[in-house]
Amino acid sequence: MNNSLEAILAQLKAGNVVPYLGPGILNGVIAPATQKPVPAESESLILAMTGGTPMSPRLMYEFSRAAMHLENKKGRSFIERFLTQTYGGEGWTPAPIHRWIAALNLPYVIDYNRDSLLQQCYADRAHTLIVGCARLTGTHYRFEIYEWQNGAYRAIGQDQVDTSLPILFKPLGTPIPKPTYIASDADFVDYITELMGGFAVPGWVKLKRRDQRYLFLGMRFNRDTERMVMSDLIYDAAPDAGWALINEPTQKERKICAKKSLELVEADWTELLNAASSQIA
Repeated sequence: MNNSLEAILAQLKAGNVVPYLGPGILNGVIAPATQKPVPAESESLILAMTGGTPMSPRLMYEFSRAAMHLENKKGRSFIERFLTQTYGGEGWTPAPIHRWIAALNLPYVIDYNRDSLLQQCYADRAHTLIVGCARLTGTHYRFEIYEWQNGAYRAIGQDQVDTSLPILFKPLGTPIPKPTYIASDADFVDYITELMGGFAVPGWVKLKRRDQRYLFLGMRFNRDTERMVMSDLIYDAAPDAGWALINEPTQKERKICAKKSLELVEADWTELLNAASSQIA
């Protein structure tokens, strides 16, 4: 086994690493009823939004651009309906990666995807859900907090949080319990602005994340939005900030990993899952 993978698994078992799950982990997730794959990467999500019709190269470059274009044409409600139907209405079932991450019982997990699959795996335990929000009026805060108890979520304030519960942070939103999404360019501009200002991460999480190490799985760093959100969510990380598993990384990805003190492991996230499975076996 790769020595880096062994080190990662050891740190995960000790509860010393925060997984940061990207769109790549959704590859292979299929809806049981229709056998359709879940739209995971930017291009597949754009094509799902347009009914399979490609947009201009400039808009196809990133989902947030395409979403902004269609929001301007069809309204914000169109984007929200599409994402809710896509991630909340197809009967997706959790993949082995979701079940494995949940089984680790880690204190803090960041899920950059908009689906609710990891939430399904957390339904057997009390936990705190943080959902990223954008373009709110009357407040600088860009999150909503929910506590899962007795089979249901209830909205709570920062002063009501049980800080002993595991945290599931969904910065780009989720259809459950209330459809809320960071999707268009305007959403990201607002969210990242307040993230940089300190208003998109709850206070107790800022304390919890000091000197944390992170593990990036299924996450690429070729686009500005992904890099900027990541940079602020891992603020105050340990001097050796963790690992990024990226198969065939670009020079841009090599540069950002070096800048953020992340060890770049040139492997697919599935290799780590296979290594974990072989240890169990």
